[in-house]
Amino acid sequence: MTYNALSKASSAGAQGFVDFVTSPDQYRHWKLVFSGASGADGAPARYAGDVAELVMDVDENAGLFEGYQLKLNSYDLGVDIERADALQRLRFEHPEVKVVILRSGKDRVFCAGANIRMLAGSAHSHKVNFCKFTNETRNGMEDSSEFSGQKFLCAVKGTAAGGGYELALACDRIILADDGTSTVSLPEIPLLAVLPGTGGLTRVTDKRKVRRDRADAFCTIEEGIKGKRAVDWRLVDKSVPGSKFDAAVVEMAKELAASSDRPSGAKGIVLTPIQREIADTAITYSTVRVEIDRAGRRATITLQGPKAPLPGSAEAIHAEGASFYPLRLARELDDAIVHLRLNELDVGTWIFKSQGDPAQVLAFDALLDANKGNWLVREILNNWKRVLKRIDVTSRSLVTLIELGSCFAGTLAEIAFASDRAYMFAGTMKGDNRPEAHVALSALNFGPYPMSNGITRLETRFLGEPESVGKARATAGTLIDASDADTLGLVTESFDEVDWEDEVRIFLEERASFSADGLTGLEANLRFAGPETMETKIFGRLTAWQNWIFQRPNAVGENGALRRYGSGVKAGFDPERI
Repeated sequence: MTYNALSKASSAGAQGFVDFVTSPDQYRHWKLVFSGASGADGAPARYAGDVAELVMDVDENAGLFEGYQLKLNSYDLGVDIERADALQRLRFEHPEVKVVILRSGKDRVFCAGANIRMLAGSAHSHKVNFCKFTNETRNGMEDSSEFSGQKFLCAVKGTAAGGGYELALACDRIILADDGTSTVSLPEIPLLAVLPGTGGLTRVTDKRKVRRDRADAFCTIEEGIKGKRAVDWRLVDKSVPGSKFDAAVVEMAKELAASSDRPSGAKGIVLTPIQREIADTAITYSTVRVEIDRAGRRATITLQGPKAPLPGSAEAIHAEGASFYPLRLARELDDAIVHLRLNELDVGTWIFKSQGDPAQVLAFDALLDANKGNWLVREILNNWKRVLKRIDVTSRSLVTLIELGSCFAGTLAEIAFASDRAYMFAGTMKGDNRPEAHVALSALNFGPYPMSNGITRLETRFLGEPESVGKARATAGTLIDASDADTLGLVTESFDEVDWEDEVRIFLEERASFSADGLTGLEANLRFAGPETMETKIFGRLTAWQNWIFQRPNAVGENGALRRYGSGVKAGFDPERI
């Protein structure tokens, strides 16, 4: 079945297939408003040409699944998918935008957070995947601010509760209307018996530096905090009377724009639709192929190396636009990852393979490195960074098989370093004319793609032996065979023709025999060695605390808070501390 046919066959209200591909003409919940156009309320444009509005105006009858309405600008995964698409288009299609203002398109409410009926009725796996995708999108906003110069300002009028305030927390600045009704709150504990699942607690303390005792009080006040008190507690940056609110937003946007290095005169590229075909056991893109073995509970993700000629300049990269190989591969791989996460829950092991010329991959890396000061190349590198981080935090066993004819070089080698294991074929195989397996490193392996812990995958790999990073760097640009890759510590093990098939088979069978829960905990703990950052805290707590709390009877039991929310009947809690 083709992608188009499948997407039409899978209605938004049907349980099952979740599609992450969308575009502004399909949005039901968000509006992008650019300078020169009238504002979301029909008024003349308020801002200069370097400011855009991203307006949240959720269609309450367009939930991803049946059984709930998205009232009060509450959201589900479908709302988040549109937001992620809008943010990606702002990065690539609108380099002139230095500041993005998040507003509500509704009166008296900014955003009520994640939809409670959706959470109460969703399978546990969906809740966790929903929280993870939302986390990644909000972390991406902070990444864009720090590394792409695209700043975010949240203009809060009305209630910003739970996930609504967490959306504000992901922005650089928050301005709150001081009108007697506008508030910010994280009411999950008193209302729902869960935690702010998209980084709320961590951003309050680590990003906004709210005092611990005040944070404790804030997170147990159901009605939230408003006005001057919200400013004093550093929950927002400014509180302004309603009559002066719009003018204050304009002024704050100007201040943020002055701190941005986004290019004023650049022309964006069009993010053309991702083309793919989906069959029962395979998904085929132009540079990625996914083959699903449901009996073995594993998926093989094969990346195709570059075949097109290498562009000669940044201008030539711009001319190719979304078809430029590194960008096209990143977008297709990203779609494959989120598709497998949400739609193939029983597929517990992902096997990464590649086909192509590693020298060609190195050539593309060298082109990107030489032009990293160009705005578009910077966005491509930052996009790869986010895709690789998505691999890091995926709750699946990851293994890379570096076989004959593979091209795990430079950027693609990062996938091997992101995997829990990497096995490499040594030598040649009788009757097989594919080139001997090699890995290779480039300058991009030593800085542009940090993990959530703030250091590179090689630095994380060699925490106890930092001199090994220097030895690896000395090989950059050269092809490394299996023996040397093993010696350098770049792969887990290498096997020759005699042992390869049996060793790989034993690993895959053993992995499938273990507890999925145990593996999720093991992998999440081991992947983020080294420094702790706000980002690693967010994902660590999502994997552990939120995962556990979402399954407890106090939240989802018959008398739990999520079940009884809105019923008028108080939840019944088991008081035992575990």
